Amino acid sequence: MLESLDNVIWRSLTGAQASFALGSGGTRRFAPSFSSLVGFAQPQEPDWSALEPLCLPGDHVYCMDWSGAAPADWAIEQEASMYRMLWDAPPPTLEPAPGMRALDGSCAGLALELAMLTNPGPFGTRTLELGDFIGYFAGERLVAMAGERMQIGNFREVTAICTHPEYRGRGLARRLTLKMVQHQLERGQRPFLHVMTSNTRALELYRSLGFRSVREFIVRAIARRE
Repeated sequence: MLESLDNVIWRSLTGAQASFALGSGGTRRFAPSFSSLVGFAQPQEPDWSALEPLCLPGDHVYCMDWSGAAPADWAIEQEASMYRMLWDAPPPTLEPAPGMRALDGSCAGLALELAMLTNPGPFGTRTLELGDFIGYFAGERLVAMAGERMQIGNFREVTAICTHPEYRGRGLARRLTLKMVQHQLERGQRPFLHVMTSNTRALELYRSLGFRSVREFIVRAIARRE
């Protein structure tokens, strides 16, 4: 069953979220306003000719599970190791969380601003349309959020978990993450998420909540050369 979580970007963009995809053949990407994730049918053998028309010179996109050399007209700008974590616990029992709000299209600018400040991963102007998102506000300012991105069968990704630096240490990310997990479990889905192996604070949080690591893999930021 966990094989369904191999090559997740490709499976998502050729399955439940094909309507958000650009590309053909063995290459797909989320349309730029949704996300900068790219998937290949054969991750270790990317089809660069199919990817080129999907990316403008200077565009930054992210791919998983590829470790080869880039052709001359592409640059590897960043490489990191990530864990894929899968929910492996009973449904959470939640305490009352006053102030938690659903995010909609009117919150897109605030969500993008928070994502740019905290860098939880690729985020675009229309990312909120990929699933349900929730957050906490301080006045009119969005200070914490979590939501959904990829979907592969009944597996649903929890993503964009982030908190404004001034509001960390208050348990906001914990409550938001558990609320998303509860929501997905009630829909008959199994939550999963991604986290950098170097992010020990987030790893400890997710493990304490009920996630376990099921795979370590490489993620790369790549760009077409100008």
